[in-house]
Amino acid sequence: MAQLNALILSCLIFCPVAGALLVAVLPRDAAKWGALAVAAFNFVLSLHLVANWGEVSSALLGGTGAGKDFHFQEMREWLPQLGVSYHLGVDGISVLLVLLTTFLTPLVMLASWRAVTQRSKEFVVCLLLLEAAAVGVFCALDVILFYVFWEAVLIPTYILIVGWGGARRAAAGIKFFLYTMAGSVLMWAAMLYLYFMQPVGARSFGYAAIGDAARALEGSNGAVALWLFAAFALAFAIKAPVFPLHSWLPDAYTQAPTAATVMLAAVLSKMGIYGFLRFAIPFFPETARGLAPIFIALSIIGVIYGALVATAQTDIKKLLAYSSISHVALIVLGVFAALLATRDAALATTGATLQMVNHGLSTGALFLLAGLLLERRRDETREDEAREIHRYGGLAQLMPRFTVLFWVALFASIGLPGLNGFIGEYLILQGAMNAGFWYAAGGATGVILGAIYMLRMFRTLMFGETREAAADGPNAHAMTAPETTISGAEVRGPEAPETDAPSMVLPETTTATDTMPTRSAAWRDVTPRETFVLAAVLAVIVWIGVAPQSFLNIIKPDANTGAAATALAPRNDTNQLAQR
Repeated sequence: MAQLNALILSCLIFCPVAGALLVAVLPRDAAKWGALAVAAFNFVLSLHLVANWGEVSSALLGGTGAGKDFHFQEMREWLPQLGVSYHLGVDGISVLLVLLTTFLTPLVMLASWRAVTQRSKEFVVCLLLLEAAAVGVFCALDVILFYVFWEAVLIPTYILIVGWGGARRAAAGIKFFLYTMAGSVLMWAAMLYLYFMQPVGARSFGYAAIGDAARALEGSNGAVALWLFAAFALAFAIKAPVFPLHSWLPDAYTQAPTAATVMLAAVLSKMGIYGFLRFAIPFFPETARGLAPIFIALSIIGVIYGALVATAQTDIKKLLAYSSISHVALIVLGVFAALLATRDAALATTGATLQMVNHGLSTGALFLLAGLLLERRRDETREDEAREIHRYGGLAQLMPRFTVLFWVALFASIGLPGLNGFIGEYLILQGAMNAGFWYAAGGATGVILGAIYMLRMFRTLMFGETREAAADGPNAHAMTAPETTISGAEVRGPEAPETDAPSMVLPETTTATDTMPTRSAAWRDVTPRETFVLAAVLAVIVWIGVAPQSFLNIIKPDANTGAAATALAPRNDTNQLAQR
């Protein structure tokens, strides 16, 4: 057990990599099954983290400063002459994000089982590599190692968007790549600056060493510290994204295939917020505190802007994309409100950390459900037309299981008590209230607007009457199926109301399968495979909503101590922190 504790994080990173190499040489028919087995095994392996959380000392390697605050640490020399090490570790802030990544990866593979029919082997290989890089981001405690994983995420994500995306996938992929790369280059420059300001012969890219150098610089040269913080913050703000750096997101979310959209919304957007909590704020606590009102203002603007634009959307994926902007902005609000809170500062940090997981689950479920609708209509209409909300209606009668699943995911997204979104939003808003009433009021505005656009969408999809539904949509096929004759035998459809429409007589050579209206497949209810995928996500949503304490017990200690506490330190402790 001790040996597994020392290697568990490396296993979670390199198991998908090894699986991707194995899948690449498997026959194409077996590739998806192989990738699914690898992803499922990695999720089961990740459960070891929480199963043994209380048994593993947070000071496995001893050490001081930031290093002692992490569990399951693993450190090996990588490039000792450059001060680069292979250093991994997780705390209460990162471990749940690792679990979120490993949990969603096999589910999005299952959800895309029939949606991706071309180059399916390459598709699942990219998903496995994306999982490995994302887990690495949340585990890396050497800033160069973090940067390697951070950049590695771009490659499979870009390939997924461009290779299996929509009609405008190339432009969306390039936009996503360039935005993220631009911020990453500046972060790289800031890392190098902090490295070279250390004494010759003792230079290191280790988390504790870079953090000590950054806090020492902040105490001696605040102007330079401001520019370095801005370099880190820009990279993380783009990835989140924080308003007004969000313009890449709607295109990427809309054009990406469903699996990539779910990973973008549920996992990759959390990398930006995680970067603030792990690096930018702990490295430059006083600078972050001074700039907190600006980030809070941008977050409130993002909350309201995203919600208002979502309200005006007629495209279901764009609506969810702008909704994601609003929800992520609320999380960023909690992160920076904690810096200004006069009491219970860790409350907002705890809520923001939990809400990262909550948003990943609820928004991921909504994008999965939207993807199911689009998959059913991909052969009968253009993709951009299939995304139009007004083309659907009456799904509650035609797809009852789909409606129930959609209902749970939607109400989790808007924060219904008893579901996961409520506890996260409550903690964020209560923590923001400790920083200022208007901060909480601004965040709460987005929650109210979110209920408006989500419920409007639900009403239209499930209970609305649309022109297409009335003409040739679900009601036309599900409720007025005529009697048909095949080879002289009478085949009766479901009972239908009285109508003047004549019966249809088919040629002798026509089969029963051929007589099915081509559009009827667009309104079939969720299959057992799809039900399993969504039920798994929704079960965790209900679990967090009903019994959140098991999750808060993991998060809260590290929201009060470690990296989070560094950011929350009193102003007069800056010099003491620089000397640690």
